[in-house]
Amino acid sequence: MRAWPIRWRILAIAALNTALAVVLILLIWDGAQVLARAWADLRQVRQTERFLDQLDRDTERLQTLIHRYIGQAHPDVLARIGDLRDTLIGRLRVQARLDPLIAAPAERLREVTERFIDGFSALRDTRARIQDTYETGLAQPAREMSGLYAVIEGRGAADPTQIWPPLAKSRESFHAMMLAANAFQVAASTEAADEMRRAAAAIRRTVPVMLDLAATEVQRAALAALDARADAFGRGVDALAAEFATQSRLLRQEIDGNADAMTAAIEGMAAHVRAVEHAAQARFDRTLESAALKLGAVALAFVALVAFVGMAVSKSISDPLRGLSGAMRAIAAGDYARRVPGAEARDEIGAMAAAVEVFRENAIARLRAEEELRRAKEQAEATLGDLREAQASLIEAEKLAALGGLVAGVAHEVNNPVGISLTVASTLSQRCAAVSADLEAGQLRRSQLLDFIAAVREASKQLVANLLRAGDLVESFKQVAVDRSQDNRRRFDLGQTCEQIAASLRPELRSSRVALDLDLAPGIVMDSFPGPLGQVLTNLFLNAVRHGFRDRQGGTIGLSAAPLGGDRVVLTVSDDGVGMSEEVARRAFEPFFTTRRDSGGTGLGLHLAFNIVTHQLGGRITLASAPGEGSRFVLTLPLVAPLEAGAPSRAA
Repeated sequence: MRAWPIRWRILAIAALNTALAVVLILLIWDGAQVLARAWADLRQVRQTERFLDQLDRDTERLQTLIHRYIGQAHPDVLARIGDLRDTLIGRLRVQARLDPLIAAPAERLREVTERFIDGFSALRDTRARIQDTYETGLAQPAREMSGLYAVIEGRGAADPTQIWPPLAKSRESFHAMMLAANAFQVAASTEAADEMRRAAAAIRRTVPVMLDLAATEVQRAALAALDARADAFGRGVDALAAEFATQSRLLRQEIDGNADAMTAAIEGMAAHVRAVEHAAQARFDRTLESAALKLGAVALAFVALVAFVGMAVSKSISDPLRGLSGAMRAIAAGDYARRVPGAEARDEIGAMAAAVEVFRENAIARLRAEEELRRAKEQAEATLGDLREAQASLIEAEKLAALGGLVAGVAHEVNNPVGISLTVASTLSQRCAAVSADLEAGQLRRSQLLDFIAAVREASKQLVANLLRAGDLVESFKQVAVDRSQDNRRRFDLGQTCEQIAASLRPELRSSRVALDLDLAPGIVMDSFPGPLGQVLTNLFLNAVRHGFRDRQGGTIGLSAAPLGGDRVVLTVSDDGVGMSEEVARRAFEPFFTTRRDSGGTGLGLHLAFNIVTHQLGGRITLASAPGEGSRFVLTLPLVAPLEAGAPSRAA
């Protein structure tokens, strides 16, 4: 794990947490789908239960209204029965189509309901017949009998005292019959029917007695009619009793029986719905339990995995940090013999350990130097001189390294014109030998001589041009080399010097596919040190090539020079490379600071340039850079360098 950078380890934990969240979301989504289906079934069951409750209440209301109508045949009650019947059948038909749970039971219930309604229709017809039978078989004979009694009483016999006793008894039986008729109409009891029959029979028994005592034919006719009406009343009682029996049967079988069947059907449907509800609830509970178990297992597994990886990552960070902390405390306590653990690791802590190891080694070196100083105080100044010489040699080595690069580049550039000149000279020598041979043999013609002269003239031009180019290169390199090696102060044209420096650097820039853009104001004459100035520009150019374009091929480096005021000049070196971060830009001029230590960087290039600009040339140098936006070095130099090295001029 130490082979991974720390940010990758932290990202690995974040990736595991993200994977856990995704898996949990998928499991929750899957469980939610199943729960949604189960909940839909439960809602359907609840809706069906509400429908059944409403259906039960409507059935009870319908049965109550029918009994109420039997007791009191009112048109409003009949209208309410019809509306409730239509509503009930309509609900059953719609629910049978919409609710698959009760489709078949609802159809059977609808059939029972229709039989119930048909029974009510038959009952209503029976009620109509009862009313008609009562009117024609009881009420009308009773009214006629009442009139006949009036006729009999109005037409008394010669001796009325003889007919009055049987007539009073007959009227008493008539009144008893009417009371029984009213009771029979209300309650339809067999006792009332028997009482009416007995009263009618009693009336008929008194008719023969009164016929013997009748005084007129009118009375006799009235008594005969009374006997006939009493007989008709008896037959009406039998017919009405039969209709009431039919009504009782219809109430018992068609109304109450079908109502019980409807109630049983509704209860059966409710039991079926409850079974479906229990099944849906069980499936709902199983789904919840399964989802909880899955979520718990996956969460526990991922938590264990994340905890394990977290502990491993924590251990991979904390253990090296503890070792590094212990090593630092030991170094701070003076125990320089304890090596820093983990310096060979490739992560950030390894880099810290490597830095601490460098610090330890430096501390050991410093301790040894101090011990040597303590052992040999008399050699302190000599040692100090050696240190200064070592520093000077490092700077000189940096200069010579840059000069060596110039030598290689200039040698490559000089090789081209010299090689061309050598080729032209070799070809010219061969042509001279051929012309000489033709001349000795006496075969040289005028045209051959003219061609040879033209070739010699062309070869001379090429030789002169290439040798002049080589001479210019050598002269430029000679001037740069002399300036670099001697650090002589002289007056020079800034534009020409910059062009000479650029010419010596072009091979290095060309091999890196970096273009050089020069914008040099003419006529800027400086009294300064061209060698150190060339060293500064060389370091800035090479720094841009090695660092600014290290991860890309090609780019542009710009060099511009412009006067500033009357005694200063501004040199700007810019590139369009990768740029620097704020931290790197802040430490760019520190000695031994480099971002390419693994590629042999020493960290002295920009530090050397900073020292030369600020001490020897008497100016200042600033840096502006940002990641992805390149870098820009601005040198503000006096036209006249300070008289003493290390003392900035008044202009600077």
